[in-house]
Amino acid sequence: MREETFKMEREGLVSIGDTVDILERSSSVNYHYIIEPAVAMSGCYFESERIKSKQGIVKRIEENDRGFYVIVEFDE
Repeated sequence: MREETFKMEREGLVSIGDTVDILERSSSVNYHYIIEPAVAMSGCYFESERIKSKQGIVKRIEENDRGFYVIVEFDE
């Protein structure tokens, strides 16, 4: 299993246990991912760190002074 963190701007867009679809975007040097439909965004990943799965399950939602973070588990 692999867990990755996505930044979510508003509370309540996803819930723990939800199955979410992700969309991969690339630039010339890295990749980033979006929980569809534009719910949350990942950081940047290098080619060797790409997420192979297109779906994951929300395991936790954490809040701190910078906002909300969605932790998604992928079957990798």
